[in-house]
Amino acid sequence: MAISDDVLLGDNVIIFHPDLVNLYGCKIGSGTKIGTFVEIQKNVIVGERCKISSHSFLCDGVTLEDEVFIGHGVMFTNDRYPRAANEDGSLQTEDDWDAVQIIVKQGASIGSNATILPGITIGKRAIIGAGAVVISDVSDYAIVAGVPARVIRDVRSHSSKI
Repeated sequence: MAISDDVLLGDNVIIFHPDLVNLYGCKIGSGTKIGTFVEIQKNVIVGERCKISSHSFLCDGVTLEDEVFIGHGVMFTNDRYPRAANEDGSLQTEDDWDAVQIIVKQGASIGSNATILPGITIGKRAIIGAGAVVISDVSDYAIVAGVPARVIRDVRSHSSKI
């Protein structure tokens, strides 16, 4: 595992165990913290003051705005129809698919072991429950949980610190 030379790190980024992460072709904003066993692939943009907990995977096409929290073991996916091989039996390469974008807006939180499917936008200050499978966009301030994730309440009605 490594931090590639093509990674753009902002000021005061904290990577707790640099020898136990895999970062390449990404941009990490100032003040962000990255835990152990995290992989962040090319074309990922991580905003400022984010926290990415251990064992999380951010694939090509993910954008985290500022102050986003990613719990342990969160998985982002970027391919709606994944295949190992083409119809002729040849192994697929990067040229055989296009990464589908995912956007996580400012201040959102994603609980441990959540899975985020391709093409999703998670709204400002939304909360994704642990273990949720997010299959559609999440509105600003929504709290979603379950498989598939469904809205269970609004953050604003349950916190005076927002």
